[in-house]
Amino acid sequence: MDAIPTPEQVSAAAANVFDRVMRGGLADLRPLPSAIIDEGPQRTVRRYLHPGEPRGAAPAAGPRPPVLLVPPLAAPATCFDLRRGCSVAEHLLAAGHAPYLLDYGSIAFGDRNLGIEHWIDEVIPRAIDAVRRDADADQVQLVGWCLGGIMALLVAAETPAHVRSVAMVASPFDTSAVPLVAPLRPLVNLAGGSVGTAAYKLLGGAPAPLVKRVYQLAGFDKYVLKPFTLATNLDDRDFLAQVEAVDRFMSGMLAYPGRTFGQIYHRMLRRNDLAEGRIVLGDRTIELAGVTAPVLSIAGEGDGIAPRKAVHRVAELLPNAAAVKIATAPGGHLGVLTGRAARRTTWPLVDDFLDATASSDGSGRARRHLRAVA
Repeated sequence: MDAIPTPEQVSAAAANVFDRVMRGGLADLRPLPSAIIDEGPQRTVRRYLHPGEPRGAAPAAGPRPPVLLVPPLAAPATCFDLRRGCSVAEHLLAAGHAPYLLDYGSIAFGDRNLGIEHWIDEVIPRAIDAVRRDADADQVQLVGWCLGGIMALLVAAETPAHVRSVAMVASPFDTSAVPLVAPLRPLVNLAGGSVGTAAYKLLGGAPAPLVKRVYQLAGFDKYVLKPFTLATNLDDRDFLAQVEAVDRFMSGMLAYPGRTFGQIYHRMLRRNDLAEGRIVLGDRTIELAGVTAPVLSIAGEGDGIAPRKAVHRVAELLPNAAAVKIATAPGGHLGVLTGRAARRTTWPLVDDFLDATASSDGSGRARRHLRAVA
């Protein structure tokens, strides 16, 4: 609103406050209709449906490969369907893609022994197989956010045959470039990392409240200024609806399983394995050089968890990828994926990439770096 609000702004603000207080909210938080096509441990796979499409109907065959949305651990899968009008899944469906969602569900203390291997050997590959069967397709295009993008790329490195392409949003590959981590590194390395190890083993992982606090800390300035920001935007219905949707998303944060968190703690934070193009998991090493599919990596201009330098490091780590495109778009860690500006910036970048890699022409594996700034 203006410093001295106009009558129109005052009227809009009053209507928004009334709807928020008396009618329960401004955002349309209804999930997109979907049909479950596969279930298993830490795995529910859904196919998004067009309006009016029956849940039992077979998917319509199309020229494009299906798209599997891969969320990170500990964050709700609603990151891809935040609210109507600002939903990645809704956009992909309207653009003619066949989007599917992988949902890990909640993580219990009994899951504390599950490591990253469980997701890259079992959960994601089985989801890919389920999508291929349902869509009657040979290959799947993967779209992952944050750790979901990293895990999708590791799957593409290990089992490339069924992955047509990988698009990643806000996926950091060099934690030394993350401002939130750098000042903590001496503490992380304290006594060879044993202090942190004892903590996460005692807790069985990283509990949901801690995960939520980390996200808030990364956007501390926005978190502190939120009351003022809300007050000065009371007339902006779409802005208030977005805040409401993000608040619901943040309240749904999940826990990290103990062993998985331990691997992230030791291999990604302490040793920064991924910055060297590999990750060591027990007696096994996964090399990113195994990726042959085209890759897109998008960084957020205001991302405190995965800044541009940390995200774009991946362009130096994929010597055998058919193509590597790096891009930057407005937004913080969640905003670059599904903020209001993402509709005009990130999503068209993903659209162009999915369209360009929808078919395989069989032409060599020459390395190409395509740089774009949105």
